[in-house]
Amino acid sequence: MQFVDQLNNTITLSETPKRIVCLVPSLTELLVDLGLEENIVGITKFCVHPKHIRKKATVVGGTKNVHFDKIERLQPEIILCNKEENTKEIMVACNKIAPVHISDIYTIDDTLDIILSYGKIFDVEDASKKIVKAIVEKRTSFLKKIKDTKKLNIAYFIWKKPWMVAANQTFINHLLELNNFKNIFDEKIRYPEITLAELQNVENLDCIFLSSEPYPFKERDVKDLQQKSIHQQIKIVDGEYFSWYGSRLLKAFDYFLELRKELV
Repeated sequence: MQFVDQLNNTITLSETPKRIVCLVPSLTELLVDLGLEENIVGITKFCVHPKHIRKKATVVGGTKNVHFDKIERLQPEIILCNKEENTKEIMVACNKIAPVHISDIYTIDDTLDIILSYGKIFDVEDASKKIVKAIVEKRTSFLKKIKDTKKLNIAYFIWKKPWMVAANQTFINHLLELNNFKNIFDEKIRYPEITLAELQNVENLDCIFLSSEPYPFKERDVKDLQQKSIHQQIKIVDGEYFSWYGSRLLKAFDYFLELRKELV
């Protein structure tokens, strides 16, 4: 059987893989929701959903630094990676252990594509189609509910020391746009460093989002920005709903609706 991943690499499998190493936290959650929990043998330390998964599968490292000897001992039949979350070096090394399937996700449609792909690869097509249908329905309903809302100018911070934001060509930016938010840094690419002076010079900035991940922003960071003469509304947001693709989207749209109500 041959399958093409989202980087157009062709992988060949002799049979449906039963032993999976997943190096992408959001896709580990997706595998569980596809009914494949018993097939997951290796994960990263950031694979925190569902909470019990780290007690059932072997933690092989992080997303940028893994222990290849641990992966090899697990005898995986397939390894799941992501272009953004894992390094090229990891993918090349993993490919010497088992076939590697790489996701490359910037939009919800990319997510739907990977869900359907996993449905075929792991022979769980009914489950994958059910999740895709539910996400599409929730997205459609969500867009109807917010179509008349005011467009708000947003800055979305992902890191501190240095200050970094999510800009264009990111899944986060795609979801901001879907929410009828204008990312004030959408002329920049990926995750640029910025200065607070740049922020202070922005006109008509409605709100600053401090994400709960990858940097775990807290209320003390809100106060810190306020003390630095940042007077716009500042909101800590759940980074998983803005950056985790896969089945996490089933809960994301309800979260987005509640978030919109909280913004002044």
